[in-house]
Amino acid sequence: MGSGSTQRVLVTGGAGFLGSHLCERLVAEGHDVICADNFYTGSKGNIAHLRGNPRFELLRHDVTFPLYVEVDRIFNLACPASPVHYQRDPVQTTKTSVHGAINMLGLAKRVGARILQASTSEVYGDPEVHPQTEDYWGRVNPIGPRACYDEGKRCAETLFFDYHRQHRLDIKVMRIFNTYGPRMQPDDGRVVSNFIVQALKGEPITIYGDGSQTRSFCYVDDMIEGMFRLMETGPDFPGPVNVGNPGEYTMLELAELAIRLTASRSELVFMPMPPDDPRQRQPDITLARDRLGWAPTVELEAGMIRTIAYFRELLAA
Repeated sequence: MGSGSTQRVLVTGGAGFLGSHLCERLVAEGHDVICADNFYTGSKGNIAHLRGNPRFELLRHDVTFPLYVEVDRIFNLACPASPVHYQRDPVQTTKTSVHGAINMLGLAKRVGARILQASTSEVYGDPEVHPQTEDYWGRVNPIGPRACYDEGKRCAETLFFDYHRQHRLDIKVMRIFNTYGPRMQPDDGRVVSNFIVQALKGEPITIYGDGSQTRSFCYVDDMIEGMFRLMETGPDFPGPVNVGNPGEYTMLELAELAIRLTASRSELVFMPMPPDDPRQRQPDITLARDRLGWAPTVELEAGMIRTIAYFRELLAA
């Protein structure tokens, strides 16, 4: 995609947080983009600035139904990605991951497109291996309240590799670790948006457990760069590959950073841990460094400042 030739690209979930940033980058690089979204968690506001661009086309579509378009590349990002959203309708979440993967793989096979699956660090569940490498099979509770997302994404990976083996399909599987930045939804229940919104409103900041559990946070621009690089690797590298920031922070450290950067007077309140919430999450990105020449460049504080500016404007509107 960096070759200079115009590609026709389908982005499912293109009006979502990650999808809208991806569409923006693709259009900026001169590609023709079809953005498909059912607006379950995506927002027309995320892509409003692209609507008048002749290279951008918006399609209201749910990936659990087949789609018939002619494209060269498919980025399959369609699926609610925050616990609040994916647990609201868990059956639909699983369908989106599984039926969505089947439909998009079928399309890729029919038109001979290369296809990238936005998988997740959640395939590792609550890991016993730290940091997580791609050859770790994970520890997921298959019947827990998070399983609709975890197992849905694991099944999607299975389907991608079966299509690769059975039909010689050109696939890419990317395991995305916690990502943050502008266009996150203020009410999506993800920790970065939660802390920033609570801090800006001066509300108590909710910490689950004792706040010692860790996450690794990758700024959205770094994530999109990783996605581009993976899509352009040769057919000999299907993945899976971890893409995320290996910098590991406790929830307490993140809350204190949000309070400092917003100059907030919010206090911390501690709540019981939700079921199956992973204690640790940190990517081993050796493979991404070796095969994609990729590593994150945006430090947490710099990314948080940009994200806070976005939410400040959103809350003032």
